[in-house]
Parts: sequence; C-alpha cells; structure tokens
Amino acid sequence: MTTASTHLTVTVWERPGAPPRVWTLTADPPGGTHPDPEAAIRAIEEAQRPFDPVPRGALCAQVYGGPQRAVIEGHWRGRPVSARYDKRNACEIARWKALSAVLDASDA
Repeated sequence: MTTASTHLTVTVWERPGAPPRVWTLTADPPGGTHPDPEAAIRAIEEAQRPFDPVPRGALCAQVYGGPQRAVIEGHWRGRPVSARYDKRNACEIARWKALSAVLDASDA
C-alpha cells in the first residue's frame, strides 16, 4: 500500500525580528530535522483540522498569548499545506496549543 507523501517545513519566530527556527517534518515513518518528529506527527494527526485558519466571524476572546508566529508549509498526506499561526487571541492560542508538539519544540 502506498501512502501519500508528507513533507512539511515548520518555521517559528519567538518574537518580531528574531531569527526563525526552521525544521522539516516527514511521516511514514516520522522523520526530518524536527527535534521530536514522532510527537509532532501525532499532534497533527490528533488535531481537528490542524491547518485550517480560524473561521471568519468566529467569536474569540481578546487574550494575548505572546509574540510568537509560525508557518507550516509543504504537503500533508499528499495535500498542499500553507498555514499560519500566532497567539493574538484565544482562538489562535487554541490552534497553537493543539500543535504545541510541532511549534514549541526545542532544539536542545
């Protein structure tokens, strides 16, 4: 059985002007330069619509979670992906938390 390919590039900025952290992520088997590819792939698989933006018109509490920004681009199971993440309100914070194993990984 052939599985559609997964190859993602994860780019995270801790704050404006900071140099980004950039990792690659593959699946089947989990791999790439990400510090914990198994946990990252599992987080994506378990999240509901992990690459979809917050729906237009969603009511989101105005809670600021920090200056972090992230982009995930590439292909997930053969489907093109281009998703952006930040922590500017409660809805965006929830998206970030769902993928914390992907976005909050440490190179250490």
